Amino acid sequence: MAFLRGVDSHVVIVGCGISGIAAAQKLTQHGFKHVHIIEATGRSGGRIKTATFGNAIVEIGANWIHGPSQENPVFRLACKYGLLEKQAMSEENQQLDVGGHPPFKPNWFSSSGNKLGPELTEPVTELFMNCLMKSQEFQEAEREPLPSVGEFIKREIAQDMAGWKDDARTRKLKLAMMSMLLKLECSVSGTHTMDRVGLGAYGLYRTLPGLDCTFPGGYEGLTDAMMKELPKGIVSYNKPVKCIHWCDSYSQAASSEKTFPVVVECENGETFPADHVIFTVPLGYFKKHYDTLLSPPLPLSKVHSIQRMGFGTNNKIFLEFEQPFWEPDCEVIYFVWEDESSVVDVVPDVQRFWMKKLFGFTVLKPTERYGHVLCGWIAGHESEYMEFLSEAEVKDSITQVIRRFTGNATITPKRIMRSAWYHDPYTCGSYTYVAVGCSGFDIDIIAEPLPLKESHSKPLQVLFAGEATHRSFFSTTHGALLSGWREADRLIAHYAPSSFSEKHSSKL
Repeated sequence: MAFLRGVDSHVVIVGCGISGIAAAQKLTQHGFKHVHIIEATGRSGGRIKTATFGNAIVEIGANWIHGPSQENPVFRLACKYGLLEKQAMSEENQQLDVGGHPPFKPNWFSSSGNKLGPELTEPVTELFMNCLMKSQEFQEAEREPLPSVGEFIKREIAQDMAGWKDDARTRKLKLAMMSMLLKLECSVSGTHTMDRVGLGAYGLYRTLPGLDCTFPGGYEGLTDAMMKELPKGIVSYNKPVKCIHWCDSYSQAASSEKTFPVVVECENGETFPADHVIFTVPLGYFKKHYDTLLSPPLPLSKVHSIQRMGFGTNNKIFLEFEQPFWEPDCEVIYFVWEDESSVVDVVPDVQRFWMKKLFGFTVLKPTERYGHVLCGWIAGHESEYMEFLSEAEVKDSITQVIRRFTGNATITPKRIMRSAWYHDPYTCGSYTYVAVGCSGFDIDIIAEPLPLKESHSKPLQVLFAGEATHRSFFSTTHGALLSGWREADRLIAHYAPSSFSEKHSSKL
């Protein structure tokens, strides 16, 4: 690709997650000779993190390809690298549109030790999903009837309740089931409570067709395959960034050959001069350190958008059993706390009852690959508190819950492992959500390169990528991947003849 004028430009990418890897891959494929990735940790992949659990391979981070169809670049790459099973790649699977909620076969248990049947659970689930779908309709509206998704859903349920003919006990149980489903949505959105998710912006998220699928050999197989296509030595590991100095603000930004407008300074004192920096760190880390990460400081418009956007915690708890307590065709297990007589998705006493935020478990399938393994999901402050506990304390608490809900006092998991994304120093949570008070414009502002367009300084000094910068696919791996490609395309178009710039301008 010798036609590009910028192949000798120095590009430093901060963060070796899939967004940074994608940007590096596209730049090097287009002839950029001086591309370097700086990674704070000792591994690549970021929030794509695969581990072994007994004899099974499990995902500590990203779990599914959401919407595995031709429109999803993660799916296309996974197919290219031969990482998926035939069923996942079938036309039938690609054409299914599940609206972001795969139709898992459930087992429902209540806190009194009873199993709940479909005659009760299915109407409740249908009502809740209808409320959820309605809450996605206000993105184009001139105004929103309530500030948050949580408030809207609770109002819709209350209005529907007026027509219920149930006895008091059934009515109470149905409300408890609604609470469980609201907690499930907290895990899907990665938020403490759906009362924090903005109603007007909720519809920004776009689902893709395809039945969600997993990587039999682990999600890291994708980033490993992408890394193999990069030049050797392109990544410097264990180099946390202290500050990105832009607008020629660093006194030693010159070499014997040229002057660089940007210098990336690491915590160990090492510096990396650059013409362009692509910043791909998680929004959680950015929210915590934005005031010191750039010099000169970020423009206030960008600071305010970073502050408005949401970033929460969603953790996993893996449990392995000698024998299953769930039915053979079961794909998800729901736990309904019968003492929650109003629709709630938070726990009043986190230290005593953090485990009540756990909505249940997905069953890892097929059994031949995983054995009898469950993955529990827990979001919010309860999830963050869980990280402070020892593994033995978590195992004991979850064991007591399972025994109570199943009515079987002998059930004991033989192995446990949990994620801890809140205390990961370079992530500070799991993924982005659209919080109350923010809009798609905030995502656009976070993604806007520095210096801003009205500046007379050298353009495109600091570019921003990562799932939080994608307007439609925030919180997803494909959103992160696309954002990395977007910023690489931005630089390619900057240095390319006008014909290339015009062709790619719609992507920027």
